[in-house]
Amino acid sequence: MTMNVAALQLPLGDDIDTNIARVSDLVREAAGKGAKIILPPELFEGPYFCQVQHERFFATAQPVGAHKSVLAMQALAAELKVYIPTSFFEADGPHYYNTLAMIDDDGKVMGTYRKSHIPDGPGYTEKFYFRPGNTGFKVWPTKYGTVGVGICWDQWYPETARAMMLMGADVLFFPTAIGDEPAAEELDTSRLWRRAMIGHAVSNVVPVVAANRVGTEDAMSFYGHSFITDERGDFVAEFGAGETGVLTAEIDLERVKRHRAAFGFFRDRRPELYGRLSQDI
Repeated sequence: MTMNVAALQLPLGDDIDTNIARVSDLVREAAGKGAKIILPPELFEGPYFCQVQHERFFATAQPVGAHKSVLAMQALAAELKVYIPTSFFEADGPHYYNTLAMIDDDGKVMGTYRKSHIPDGPGYTEKFYFRPGNTGFKVWPTKYGTVGVGICWDQWYPETARAMMLMGADVLFFPTAIGDEPAAEELDTSRLWRRAMIGHAVSNVVPVVAANRVGTEDAMSFYGHSFITDERGDFVAEFGAGETGVLTAEIDLERVKRHRAAFGFFRDRRPELYGRLSQDI
């Protein structure tokens, strides 16, 4: 069995309709290249508003059934017969989440995942806006295999990747919004960001798909470097810091499973020794 995947990289602006149109164009391009599971970047509905703390941005959150980005991707998924993991700012009563709707190839929402790890630092003040997710990690069965999806800050945690693998993921996807470090302008985290996910690929013997935005928004420049790795952690498709476009790859899931079995990482796990991992520091 094969899984054809895509990652989208593009700049995003203030107008939700323009952003949806730009993402939609790239989704169509990816589908035209044969992709069946197509990953846009995190919170593509607008600018990355978490750079600042301002109450006006809460008005942009909507429930999953009413959010423009979700509704647009549902229609597009049904038309093109593709799956689209769709990141959006969710309002659930008085609560707000950084959420992903998994949209299937009939345009239906299979369910939602709420971001588990919420950062709070200069330029990334997400705790002002988002509650920690209460869904637990999720994997999604598709016609082409099972996908696990974490959201941005989740990708730095090996526990995220391993949990989704133990739940049956065949490929891991990470929509992100990451760039400058305002408190340390000399620090280029793009290398660290890629290495962390390459580590997930290697230690879980699993392909990884990552989609990031590019361009400058207020004081922050986003560094792109979206990529797809194989189960060895080698790049099969990658962008640099400036490109806009679509990355695609065809993944042979049977080969991946053989390689995973041969490495023995899951055979040799010792969960009885790992209790410390679930304890507070």
